Amino acid sequence: MKQTPKEILETVLGNLGFEFGIEEEASEDGLTLQISSPDAELLTGPNGQRIDDLQYLLNRVLQAQDPCSPKVQVDVEHFRDARNRRLLQEVRTLAESVRKSGLPFHLEPMSSYDRRLVHNAFRDDPQITTWSPPEPARVKRITLKLRETSPLEG
Repeated sequence: MKQTPKEILETVLGNLGFEFGIEEEASEDGLTLQISSPDAELLTGPNGQRIDDLQYLLNRVLQAQDPCSPKVQVDVEHFRDARNRRLLQEVRTLAESVRKSGLPFHLEPMSSYDRRLVHNAFRDDPQITTWSPPEPARVKRITLKLRETSPLEG
């Protein structure tokens, strides 16, 4: 019998002995399962690693049920949202220093999810562009730099 993403996550967390509630939220990337729990910090883990692990496990089970199943995001008490906002604020501050100095800035290695957030944040910026050098996947970095303008643009 095919289970919904919420049912699968409820089964996993229930078998692990957590007290929790799960709300389904529509997001720009599809479905987000928002967990609330008195054990939020334990579920989040260091730097959100356990959320990532739960999300990976859930999506593997969903793919095993149906290879065409869309990916589902897992969050705990909006931890991921707050972390994304902090990351983007930090990167926007660094972009301002790039604007002022004209010098590129190399960010620390980050996950593919975080790199996508940063690339999307500057996709339409008229002055700043992002670039990821071809490196091994585990040390992917982004460089913030001034967008090159053609001589016709002035």
